[in-house]
Amino acid sequence: MRQPAHGGNLAWAAALAGCPPAAILDFSASISPLGPPNSAIAAIQSQIGNLRHYPDPNYSELRLALSHFHQLPFEWILPGNGSAELLTLVGRELAELAATVLITPAFGDYYRTLSAYNAQVLEFPVDWESAANLSSFLDKGSKDFQDMGLLLNNPQNPTGKLFLRESILPYLDQFALVVVDEAFMDFLSPDEEQSLIALVQEYDNLVVLRSLTKFYSLPGLRLGYAIAHPDRLSKWQLWRDPWPVNTLAAAAAIAALQDREFQQQTWLWLPPARTQLLGGLAAIPGLHPKNSAANFLLVESNQSISQLQQQLLTYHQILIRDCLSFKELGDRFFRVAVRTQADNQRLLTALNSVITAEC
Repeated sequence: MRQPAHGGNLAWAAALAGCPPAAILDFSASISPLGPPNSAIAAIQSQIGNLRHYPDPNYSELRLALSHFHQLPFEWILPGNGSAELLTLVGRELAELAATVLITPAFGDYYRTLSAYNAQVLEFPVDWESAANLSSFLDKGSKDFQDMGLLLNNPQNPTGKLFLRESILPYLDQFALVVVDEAFMDFLSPDEEQSLIALVQEYDNLVVLRSLTKFYSLPGLRLGYAIAHPDRLSKWQLWRDPWPVNTLAAAAAIAALQDREFQQQTWLWLPPARTQLLGGLAAIPGLHPKNSAANFLLVESNQSISQLQQQLLTYHQILIRDCLSFKELGDRFFRVAVRTQADNQRLLTALNSVITAEC
């Protein structure tokens, strides 16, 4: 079976481990272990009878819920079949520009959507070991970016670095189109996040992408949304298939957005759980975890990750995310989601066992 380019491929992992997919403890997909929220499950169940009907093609109720959540007019919001579908629409628009700048290492799906439309790509590596800003980015080249696009995510995947809002602002005046993928931003509490959503109405060249699947543990429903100028979103509507969001996903999203208790629970859970995992990984010889603002950690290793990944699957039924799809990282890095304290400890024990046996 082909090596997966994304995390969360339990069928592939189970085939290697020789066990059912349900037996795999998945650290490869950066999904919250706290959900799905009960409110979302109840909303899904309440809509079973409506499966005989087509969804509202305008998703009025969902857009209104997102409008209230972000304090924006609903015309500025477009739901999609996961952020992956919205990235595909972004790629088509970016391909109309002279080139698209990527901050690397970059999420592999960016390359997929850009190559699908033969977009020209310029890669700019950022020193992600240093302060979380982009202040020196434009100084690295003398190019005129006025006819180009910028595609980045914040917090950054796979490093987990959080770019300060102020460090991104200058590029709104430098680029024809700026797309900020904030798939992991909701894992930061409101007083810590660095979202650009509040600026979308000021900059018609700004697009912000959000995912509802990671924070609320709903990746199987495929739900994300774009926030951008209504004219741009209207154009995108003409490019895609009708009814991209199913009835159950829309209902779950509306309920989850209103679940303040679940949101607060997540913000209280993540920092100590991440600190526990970071400290445990740092204590294992040969592993060098990086600080992160997201619900995952990037770890540098002294040994081959392909071998480590296979041993964890074979002997412990644990799946970690290799970084082979990030060409700047290769076979010496892996990424792990932050899970519950018990799950994190199981991973640390397994890593200790495998790495100690290799020494």
